[in-house]
Amino acid sequence: MGTERRSGERVVFERGFAAHMMGIDGTWRRNCMMEDVSETGAKLTVEGSVEGLNLKEFFLLLSSTGLAYRRCELSWVNGDQIGVSFLKQVDKKKNGRRASAEA
Repeated sequence: MGTERRSGERVVFERGFAAHMMGIDGTWRRNCMMEDVSETGAKLTVEGSVEGLNLKEFFLLLSSTGLAYRRCELSWVNGDQIGVSFLKQVDKKKNGRRASAEA
């Protein structure tokens, strides 16, 4: 099909892994199946339309309680499948440590 754009190794789920997408502001939520995942992103099959949703930045909820999640941004769309990139939160922690170490 297309050229692989991801640099990390992928884990492919034979039947998919049930997950949920949720807007950063909590105004929308969609069920989805995670088809594959790497350190940097994932491929999702979304239930229902993504039209009109703000997919610039959203949460991918990996547990029913919402305690396991990744912050994502949209990379590509192909029908009901989307590619997402994981946004790293490490930068905030590093900056916080540097600031306290320098103070």
